[in-house]
Amino acid sequence: MRRSVLGLVVGGLAFAGLSLTSHALADTAIAVGDGMAVTLEYTLTLPDKSVADSNVGKEPFSYRHGAHVIVPGLEKALTGLKAGDRKRVVVPPDQGYGAYDDRQRMTVPKAKVPAEVKVGSLLQDMAGRAVRVMEITQESIILDTNHPLAGKELTFDVRIIKVERSTADEKTR
Repeated sequence: MRRSVLGLVVGGLAFAGLSLTSHALADTAIAVGDGMAVTLEYTLTLPDKSVADSNVGKEPFSYRHGAHVIVPGLEKALTGLKAGDRKRVVVPPDQGYGAYDDRQRMTVPKAKVPAEVKVGSLLQDMAGRAVRVMEITQESIILDTNHPLAGKELTFDVRIIKVERSTADEKTR
């Protein structure tokens, strides 16, 4: 095997060993920051210690950091982490899905909802938001349009799997 100024020559191709190694080390050291493509696994636990959601053992979740696709408190807490890092993040309601707002409850005529609804049923309003059936009377139904996690402290146990620079195409999405 002969050496080249670029590094090693293997099978007629030149490899810059130091450059490849340095590049690989740099990629594993990329920190979560605005515009980065982040892949993670998480478990979301509520104050009563029940698990509200988890993707552990399932397909990892990917998002572009800074695009406001995850709750603000979690996004802020993940800034600066790197692949392999684990973190428990407690997100207060004002940095999660907001405070519970009693004004987000509404009464509608019973005839305007499907006959088979029960207390606790989830419906969808005209804007596509989830609406929970809170109470059913003879004439009407009380609906709650708050997000189901509004007013709750959220605890995320997160493991960062991968942090990559976003491509130009991903940045426009």
